[in-house]
Amino acid sequence: MYKTILAPLDGSKRAEAILPHLEEAARRYNAKVLFLQVIEQTLNFVGPEYIYVEQDQFDEKAEQVEVYLEGLKGEFRKKGIEARTLTAHGPVVEAIINAAERESADLIALASHGRGGLSRVFYGSVAAGILHRVDRPLLLIRSG
Repeated sequence: MYKTILAPLDGSKRAEAILPHLEEAARRYNAKVLFLQVIEQTLNFVGPEYIYVEQDQFDEKAEQVEVYLEGLKGEFRKKGIEARTLTAHGPVVEAIINAAERESADLIALASHGRGGLSRVFYGSVAAGILHRVDRPLLLIRSG
């Protein structure tokens, strides 16, 4: 049923709550797993008219993300599950949806931090943003 499962992660233990569910789904459907992390650029304000991005910080973050995702890929491959890594840049929800479309993912699997009510209004919700815009199945689990 599912051939390709996209797993967006942010490097947190809460986001990694999806991993056992992801492993089970990949085994059940003999699916390939795509680990994705979106890197958002940190903007530094210099003045009212000038904004710059610290390239060294961005490059360091990109390197950390690559090491993190490669580790997950290795763990899944040791278990006999085909896996690849992807990184994206920009707004998180949009980057996840674009990756799902580009990679023809049949399923997006992620953990929600479980925010609701006012905190979701103030902080936003990646899971809610994906849920309202995605055109494919979404496996969403609440992380503890």
